[in-house]
Amino acid sequence: MVSVVSLVGLPGGGKSTVGRQLARRLGARFLDADIVLEERIGMPIRAYFEQHGEPAFRDLEQAVLDELTAHQGDLLILATGGGACLREVNRQHLHERTTVIYLRSSPEELFRRLRHDTQRPLLQVADPLAKLRELHEARHALYEMAAHYAVDTGRPSVSTLVSLIIQQLESEGLLPPRPPSPASS
Repeated sequence: MVSVVSLVGLPGGGKSTVGRQLARRLGARFLDADIVLEERIGMPIRAYFEQHGEPAFRDLEQAVLDELTAHQGDLLILATGGGACLREVNRQHLHERTTVIYLRSSPEELFRRLRHDTQRPLLQVADPLAKLRELHEARHALYEMAAHYAVDTGRPSVSTLVSLIIQQLESEGLLPPRPPSPASS
């Protein structure tokens, strides 16, 4: 059985939202790596980026991911930051220590979701859609390398995405079978 399921993908791809619902449905613990990072640095990631730069942030992110992917015990659902797969060591830890689900989204779909977002440091640019296309071009293959499975986030609801992920994990024998729900008895 798996002890950590990690969600990877571009900013706005649904990692936190899907992760929270997945954890709730599975009775698992949920952690958002970005929130863990913000707690440790004592400020929003955007402010840390501005004050210390991306390389310093990525160093901290690597340390936190190393710790979180080493989790043993009860099931943990881990939402990673959009740039978590940039470093090879992070991709390796995610792939070897956890079951990785890539929430695959198109840049255009993400732009529709994020066009009013002011909290994501990499999207605070004149042309966020162009930035999302650039991020997709640079990161898609990295997410694919880290992932065991990919789920397209295009049209399905969050609930449907969660059901698809659970079905995939169960079919691979990575989750214990769930008892039938009372409605289906």
